[in-house]
Amino acid sequence: MKHKMRNLLFEEQAQGMVEYILIIAVVALIVIGGIKIFGEKLKGLFEKKAEELEQF
Repeated sequence: MKHKMRNLLFEEQAQGMVEYILIIAVVALIVIGGIKIFGEKLKGLFEKKAEELEQF
């Protein structure tokens, strides 16, 4: 069992999977950061447009 776990950690497939997980984590952090930075601006923009639509 220990031997199989060691082989799994050092196989190329496992390394590739770890790389993909790291890429996904970085993209998720960028998206979350973008939402935090631009979230209020977008909220204000949508509220302004909603008010304009309500006037019709």
